[in-house]
Amino acid sequence: MRLSLWGGALLYALVASQGTLAEAAQRAESAWQSHDAAGLVGQSSAVVLQIPGADPSAALGRAQAIELLRRHFSSATEQRVAVATIREREPGLGVVELDRVYVIRGTTDERRETVFLGFRLTQGQWLLVEVRTAQ
Repeated sequence: MRLSLWGGALLYALVASQGTLAEAAQRAESAWQSHDAAGLVGQSSAVVLQIPGADPSAALGRAQAIELLRRHFSSATEQRVAVATIREREPGLGVVELDRVYVIRGTTDERRETVFLGFRLTQGQWLLVEVRTAQ
């Protein structure tokens, strides 16, 4: 009996540590707002970027994705970033849409865009696999 209680507690701890797509969305929103490229990419080993200044044809390694996101972030000041949509397209594949309002550095014009973040559930964690922006 003691072993099965211990096993149940271990299983609960494992499932609780996996997180949900909503939690991944909140972490992504916070990382984008604070321009934390490494935090946005997280533990992902490869990310497809479809943002200005990145070739969208292939997945980039973690370090290269972080560097391109840093460059992308450096050109703007965030006014507001908010999760607009969270949905699981199919089991293990999720999409998060961020509504972003920002100002290009050196200007005063507010711009708005949607940021699409693709996530894949891998070994119990939602990992970022794609970032795409649309005006």
